[in-house]
Parts: sequence; structure tokens; C-alpha cells
Amino acid sequence: MSRRLSLITGASSGIGKALAQEFAANGWDLALVARREDRLRALADQLEEQHRIDTLVIAADLNDPAAPKAIVDAVESRERQIDALVNNAGFGLPGTYTRTTWKQQSDFIQLMYTSYCELVHRVMPGMEERGYGRILNVASVAGIMPGSRGHTLYSSVKSALIKFSQSLHLEGKAAGIHVSALCPGLTYSEFHDVNNTRKLVSKMPKFWWLEAEEVAKAGYDALQRNQVVCVPGLWWKFLTGLNQVLPGPASMWLMDRQSANLRNTGEEAAEKSAG
Repeated sequence: MSRRLSLITGASSGIGKALAQEFAANGWDLALVARREDRLRALADQLEEQHRIDTLVIAADLNDPAAPKAIVDAVESRERQIDALVNNAGFGLPGTYTRTTWKQQSDFIQLMYTSYCELVHRVMPGMEERGYGRILNVASVAGIMPGSRGHTLYSSVKSALIKFSQSLHLEGKAAGIHVSALCPGLTYSEFHDVNNTRKLVSKMPKFWWLEAEEVAKAGYDALQRNQVVCVPGLWWKFLTGLNQVLPGPASMWLMDRQSANLRNTGEEAAEKSAG
């Protein structure tokens, strides 16, 4: 009998790769999704050898509205069912709102929110029929804190993912479906190199930083417990808790003070992203 299968998007690096390793270590077969097929195949080979699991490699770009259906079809064509869905694929979009094009912003929404929602919509009915399912949406502490200057839609999309996960959590629990939103803070990965913020975020204190492996373990454990929102790391638990008790204007003042350190808002960043 086949093991349960977890589909993980954005699995080629960072938190997605660490989540793939975490699920594999716990005996799950994997369907690994990302744009970079060579990296996926290398990871698949490693995990198959290390954990004696089966893997599917699906090269797909979730900027493409056709990708979610194609991904699910690819899994079903192998006569497998998706028992867990990990929505992790994403990127940052440097620059303030008017220094980016609408095409860039609409691509961001497609990848970071619409694709997540569509994948859930395509796999959750099967989970309900079988009486078992796991859905992990990788959000961010940015979805809990006030919005900052730069990367303008990032906080709002992550906030929407948290609310989306909370609703799914309530809708799915009677059918044996666990739903969690994983909300990490600053995490060591390629993310900051790709969106040109490595120099900025490197100024932050080292104790603010999380390792991708600890984030993945916290997310996996929270999903198994059916904990609806998971914030890894004591520092980030403190900051997000403080934000929930501070008056709104005070939280906005603090974010205004920190925005220059957390987000790249300059014209140079926007030009690099557009190029």
C-alpha cells in the first residue's frame, strides 16, 4: 500500500526544501513542485535514498494561471492522491507600489494567493471524501504585523492567507482535515538574494533570524496538532504578541521606524525587479 503523499510547492530551496525534508523524514511520499527541475530532481534523489520514499517531480511556474490544474492532473495521472498540500511557492517584489508595474503586481497576486486558493479548491473535496487531509499555507509574521513601506502587497497577501487558513480550519475539522498557517519571521534562505534585500536584512540582529529547518519542523508539528496559526521562534512570538496588544497607532509608528531596514523601497530595487 502506498504511503500518504504530500504536494509541496516552492520545494527547490529555502523553507520549501526544508519542509520536503521534514515530511520525508516522517515517512511521506512527495510531489515536489518548482520552476527549477534540476534542483527538484537532485532533492528527490537525495530524499528517496535517505528515507526510502517515492517522489514525483513536477516542474511548473505558478505565475501561470493554468499551473494549479496541470499540477493536480500530473499527480492524478500517476494514480496518486494528494493527502497533504503545502502551499509555499513565492517571491518578494521590491519597490513601492507606484514604482512597479501592474503586471508585476498581478503576477505576485497570482502566485502568492490565487494559486494557493485554487490548489486548495482542487484537492480539498477529495480530502473531505476520504476523511483525511493536511493543508499548510506558508504565510508570514508580516501578515500579523502592520503593513510596511515597500513590497506593498506582501503583508496584505500574507494576512489574507492567515484568514483563509482560519476559515478552512473551521470548515475542514469535521472531515478530519487539519489546516494551519505557518508564519515565520526572517529566515535564512535565497529569498532575500532573489528580491535584492540581502544587504538590508543582514543589518538585523542575529537573534531575529530563524533556520529553515526549525521553521519546517514547527510548521509540520503544528499541522499535525491542527494548530491554526504557528509563529516559530520566541522572538517572533513576542513581537507578534506585542503587536496584538499595542494600540494601532503605536504599532504603525514602530513599523514606520523599521520599514527602511526590512523592505527595499528604492528605485534601483524596482528597476532590478522589472528587468
